[in-house]
Amino acid sequence: MGANLDITEKLQKYIDDFGLKLNPIQQEIIDYNKTLGEIKRMQIDPTQCFFLHLIIKISNIKDVLEIGTFTGLSALSISLALPDEGKLIALDKNEETNKIALNFFKKAKQDHKIKTIIKPALESLVELKSKKFDMIFIDADKMNYKEYYEKSIGLLKKGGLIIIDNVLWHGEVADENNYDKFTVYIREFNRLVSEDKRVEQIIIPLGDGMTVCRLL
Repeated sequence: MGANLDITEKLQKYIDDFGLKLNPIQQEIIDYNKTLGEIKRMQIDPTQCFFLHLIIKISNIKDVLEIGTFTGLSALSISLALPDEGKLIALDKNEETNKIALNFFKKAKQDHKIKTIIKPALESLVELKSKKFDMIFIDADKMNYKEYYEKSIGLLKKGGLIIIDNVLWHGEVADENNYDKFTVYIREFNRLVSEDKRVEQIIIPLGDGMTVCRLL
């Protein structure tokens, strides 16, 4: 019977050597984030950049909504995979990190595809209620995941994708004796999604875990 491999640092390097390569500006963002201390954990893993790239390409995705942008790595990864006519709306409430992200988007010549909205995402989601997206990527404050997910369902085209980051929460969700409020909330969120008959979904162990939902 097949089993999942434990991905060692050495094996990850081998995978990286034979897989997609980062755009130079993606690497700049990663290098910049390394200077930020603990908050660098808000960045997605490079393996997730590659996954987003591929899923956008093979699914012919053109219109994307991102909830949670930070310094722009995931947004840039999405934009680089979109066709020339593709569009990304990126939601975040932090003006300072948004300025940094915008500089990276411009440097990568992707700013024409990306529109950022700076305010609490729950407010922006209400304002976007007349729009429909091919894909929505959720990677923002964890305690609002249920609300983000529910509102995203209403903004998604039939057959569209919702991708949610951090659903394995450092592996802590599998520890039933862990009652940390974030762990409990993510555990409850995962159950909610798994029982939602409106979607079919899988959890992929990339980075801190990603759930991919397809709207039926």
